[in-house]
Amino acid sequence: MRILYFGTSTFAIPALTALIARGDPIVGVVTQPDRPAGRGGQLTPPPVKTAALAAGLPVLQPESCRAPAFLDTVRALAPELSIVAAYGQFLPDPLRTLPPLGTVNLHGSLLPKYRGAAPIQRALWHGEATTGVCLMWMVREMDAGDIIACAETPITPEDTGGTLSARLAELAAGLLLRWLPAIAAGDAPRIAQDPAQVTFAPIIRKDERVVDWTQSAEAIWRHIRALAPAPAALTTFRGQPVKLLAAEPAGETTDAPAGMLLAAGGALRVATGGGVLVIHHLQPAGKRPMTGEAFLRGAHPDVSERFG
Repeated sequence: MRILYFGTSTFAIPALTALIARGDPIVGVVTQPDRPAGRGGQLTPPPVKTAALAAGLPVLQPESCRAPAFLDTVRALAPELSIVAAYGQFLPDPLRTLPPLGTVNLHGSLLPKYRGAAPIQRALWHGEATTGVCLMWMVREMDAGDIIACAETPITPEDTGGTLSARLAELAAGLLLRWLPAIAAGDAPRIAQDPAQVTFAPIIRKDERVVDWTQSAEAIWRHIRALAPAPAALTTFRGQPVKLLAAEPAGETTDAPAGMLLAAGGALRVATGGGVLVIHHLQPAGKRPMTGEAFLRGAHPDVSERFG
């Protein structure tokens, strides 16, 4: 098959790597334009672009995949199948329906749950015991197409958004390879999603990153894990932002006000609305990530200081 691949984030790299190894001609890799990143705002290529160029594949970076000129380019490439994985733009109908075998999408949830841009983080944040990845036929409505197949994985207490995303990306690659022959033959399944089970996973807003210390230690722990290592949960200390990177409930209670720092035995413990949270790693503004113990040694908080 002549394949056109759409992807941007690291989630999309294992499936692309698997396609390259499989040997089908990849006529192009479509990804987002380079964007400013880091303190200096230097233009940085998306991870998929770097992987595609390393493999010698042609890369297309339209500002909008709705542009008529881009559609003309795709027509000239004559793909037989388009594959989408964490691309970041909606595909218009003329682009989605152009390949004769259709367009399929790799989505990081067990559909119909968690349709949207942040399914991995939302599943972890909401305390799901399991999640997975689905290979589905792409339709106009977001993540609403018929399902070809899904693969599941448990969510462990050690998982973060980063580790879970990496594991799901590998599952996605295996799922795609398993079902490509059926897609090529035109007899891949089309399992309708149950509309009564639909939930959504919108993109993480900046205000959602801010920790509410009146919540329980368990809820804040899930919050921190879901957003680690990036974009990271946020709080403030002495008026400056602090990223919270790793924590766990201490399994104890306290009468201290929510957000108050409770230094004991060298550990950075914080009172919450339900229990105590131990902060293992954090990153104050302008500094490198550090342990909770190192933060205490440097900040010397007094008994009345709080996060948030």
